[in-house]
Order: sequence, then structure tokens, then C-alpha cells
Amino acid sequence: MVITPSLDGAHQPQDLASPELWAWAQVASGIAHVDAVGSEAFVPQMLNYESVGGVNFKKGCYPGQEVVARSQFRGAIKRRTVRACSTAPMPPGTEIFQADNEREPVGVVVNSAVPVKGESDHLALVCLHTEVLHSESLRLGTPQGPALTLLGLPYPLLEDI
Repeated sequence: MVITPSLDGAHQPQDLASPELWAWAQVASGIAHVDAVGSEAFVPQMLNYESVGGVNFKKGCYPGQEVVARSQFRGAIKRRTVRACSTAPMPPGTEIFQADNEREPVGVVVNSAVPVKGESDHLALVCLHTEVLHSESLRLGTPQGPALTLLGLPYPLLEDI
């Protein structure tokens, strides 16, 4: 199966990936895609954009520079995005809780994908408070909701932010 069309024309349109497979591959890549609804909820560092070349703090100006730079140089980034899976659907915007903390959410679903051929779990990118990045008690929607399993990322995070 092909994710993108070939430049040589060897693949026919029926060989192209389904929308579900395309969405799954995007989430599996670990690179978050934010829609208009979530555009003001994150700064680039929360979505790991500096680690995938999406923003460069050593180059000239970029959109939202003042807010991003303030977070960058004050060390105020307290959230990061990682991949997670669950047996339950994980719609974007769904809050994530720790099983033993009913007070407030510790994260939110950024992107998600339904299981594709050969997969049994739903896959998502979730933005979490850094202190829970290794937690094994994360739940979807409520502290009693379906369990999440964190999967890490397919790329290293830059350490100097």
C-alpha cells in the first residue's frame, strides 16, 4: 500500500492510502497538526515543533515570535506531546486525567486516528504536563475513563529548550 502517489506514475489511484490510513500515518509520525479550534491552545514547543524543524529559534522572525520567545527563554514550557494508544476512541480536545487526581486534567488529545488494518488500538498525539510523561495511570475523559498507554516518539526531543 502506498501513502503518497509515486512520481513515476507506477501506482494507480486505487493504490493510494485511505483517509483513515493517512490520518493514522500522520499521528504515528509524531508531528501534531492543529486545526483552527486548537490553534490558540499550544505554543510550538508544546507540540515538539523545535525538535522536528518546525521552528528555529536561531533564525529571523516567525509567527507568534514574542509569545514563543517568552516561553523559550523563561523556561516556561511545562507540556510536551507524545504518542498514546487506547482501546477507546480519542477525539481531539478530550481531556486526559490521572486516575488518582480528580481535580484537574493533566493533558489533552491533539490529534487522533482510528485503528487501521493490522492495528487494534486507537492512536493519538497527546499534550501532557511534563511531570506525567512517564505515568502509567492516565485516563481518557475522566479519572475513571479508559486507560491510555504512552508510546513515546519516533524522534528525539531537543534538550536545549
